[in-house]
Amino acid sequence: MTTLIVDNGAGTAKAGFSTDPEPRIIPNCVTKAKNVRTRIFIGDQIDECKDLSSLYYLLPFQRGFLVNWEIEKQVWDRLFSKDVLQVDFNETRLILTEPFFNFPSIGEAINEVIFEEFQFHALHRTQAPTLTCYKHQKDKETSGSMFGTLVIDSGYSFSHIVPFYKNKPVKEAIVRVNVGGKVLTNHLKEVISYRQLMVMDETYVINQMKEDVCYVSTQFNKDMEIARKKYPENTISRDYILPDYTHIKRGYVRTQEESSKKSKGDEQMIRMNNERFAVPELLFQPADVGIPEMGISESIIHSLSLVDEELSPHLLNNTVLTGGNALLPGFQDRLQSDVRSMASDDFDVSVSMPGNPITFPWQAGCDLAADPSFPSLCVTRQEYEEHGHTICSNKFNV
Repeated sequence: MTTLIVDNGAGTAKAGFSTDPEPRIIPNCVTKAKNVRTRIFIGDQIDECKDLSSLYYLLPFQRGFLVNWEIEKQVWDRLFSKDVLQVDFNETRLILTEPFFNFPSIGEAINEVIFEEFQFHALHRTQAPTLTCYKHQKDKETSGSMFGTLVIDSGYSFSHIVPFYKNKPVKEAIVRVNVGGKVLTNHLKEVISYRQLMVMDETYVINQMKEDVCYVSTQFNKDMEIARKKYPENTISRDYILPDYTHIKRGYVRTQEESSKKSKGDEQMIRMNNERFAVPELLFQPADVGIPEMGISESIIHSLSLVDEELSPHLLNNTVLTGGNALLPGFQDRLQSDVRSMASDDFDVSVSMPGNPITFPWQAGCDLAADPSFPSLCVTRQEYEEHGHTICSNKFNV
């Protein structure tokens, strides 16, 4: 019996068998290209598209919840097909992630699609932070740290702060911040469109640019002052050369020396100055653009105020970052310094980040699949046919 793990994120789906060394990471969307009118690109088929300017996205997730099943089924059909993973449904157990506080109706729809349409042998529904906690505890294997873990999962649609007590999420203390990678990309598009070049349609290109150039500042005001200066005092400003999809297939950053010169020939260039750190700052200060919420650092302290006092020091000393935003340079240092300054002096603060925060929950799923107790966590198709949705809602901790 094989086990397939699908970490079904709103931005990308990470999928693979428990025996694979690495998952396949495919965009969880259907895209249409401006210059190819005849076809749509499902998931990773976008790699076949030559011109990635002005892509039109159809996303299955809205605000982090799976609402568009037509598109999700297309992506899953592609994912499970012989071109990608070649799944034998009758002989495969599935571990599938979903967000915290998922609506029961969406959960029921997932059960129906998995068991009735695809006819998987068995299903285990969980959340990415739960898997992260499981693997983090397993890797540490020390008595003290087993008590509590704080998982910060900052992804495409939103960021979750999830405290765990003995591997169980403390539901009443989970905090969700409605800022994720999508908000950052959209804000960067608006800022650049207003200041330099109209890029409102270039989601794909600007997202790449965000990943290449942006970083999280640990001294925001100081960096702002540097960004006001001229070259050579300004060490922050960089030029980003946009792809034209004939000679330049992917945008790239010019070095600081090159950035002080003019662009050569017909290259299109965007000068990134304070945008480099002002855009990721939204994760920590969403109020800057009128999102009436706490930032991630404040939310961590708020979450700790909702758990038992005895648990707080364990959580602070055992904090794990996952999700795509954790890859922004400086993210870990900024969280460490922010939380350190807000938390009580008596507590140690330790913020760790796995080697690849995007695939970590998927790898945790592989470890879970190898656990001897794993089959008891699943609902088989036979049980589902007998008991329906009730057995799923009883068994899955969602």
